[in-house]
Amino acid sequence: MVFSYTDSLSQAGLSENIITFDDVEPVLETRNLSVAYGNNTAISNVMFQVPKNSVVSLIGPSGCGKSTLLRCFNRMNDLIPSATVKGTVKFAGQDIYGPDVDPTEIRFRIGMVFQRPNPFPKSIYENVAFGPRINGMTDDLDEIVESSLRRAAVWDEVKDRLSDSGLSVSGGQQQRICIARALAVNPEIVLMDEPASSLDPISTQAIEQLIQELSSEVTIVIVTHNMQQATRISDYAAVMMAGEERVGQLIEYGTNDQVFGNPKDERTEAYVTGRIG
Repeated sequence: MVFSYTDSLSQAGLSENIITFDDVEPVLETRNLSVAYGNNTAISNVMFQVPKNSVVSLIGPSGCGKSTLLRCFNRMNDLIPSATVKGTVKFAGQDIYGPDVDPTEIRFRIGMVFQRPNPFPKSIYENVAFGPRINGMTDDLDEIVESSLRRAAVWDEVKDRLSDSGLSVSGGQQQRICIARALAVNPEIVLMDEPASSLDPISTQAIEQLIQELSSEVTIVIVTHNMQQATRISDYAAVMMAGEERVGQLIEYGTNDQVFGNPKDERTEAYVTGRIG
């Protein structure tokens, strides 16, 4: 893959080391993306591309806008009354903030898994079948549920408990059920906001293995504070920082080897080596 660097945003205070991908068509791309909550700017002028069928980690200290950026990718910030989004987010070549775009459809095509497992107070079966039912996919629901739970690597653990509440299983199993729920509508991208942060080490390992396996089928963008986790599961890492004014900016983006082994920005080096963070 060929990388090129641009300094077109340097006047906005961004690092010159913003990577674009010359030889791949990104499945997701932002241009001059900024988000404010009321009068407070959360992220500013983010330029970002996500190659298809890759795992991209968003890393950086707390409060630098990682989750805000992630929520832009499927219009979850629309649900926050004070949020204002400016710039462009293109998904499969279409601006998802265009006037004719249905946010609900975007959220089916770009699924999301949250920090804490959030199964619905329904059976395991109905949790996974929820999205397909809403989408009118009423045929072969049994097959969809089984396939989704298998893809989420939790079928063997719950196949005899499908009528039990999704809240009745362990935290790690709940999170994989939530991943199965997201997968049931065949999304092209799955967003994950620290999906293993509340789990024990064994469950975390299971989630990490699942992410790596799923990346051959779907694109995954994950927020994580765990540097070791980012190096284990990601193909690319995007580093965000917030300066004195607490405005999040993308300062570096590249392959894992480049970001963790040969960072271009001294702030990245300080963060990945633990000197700041």
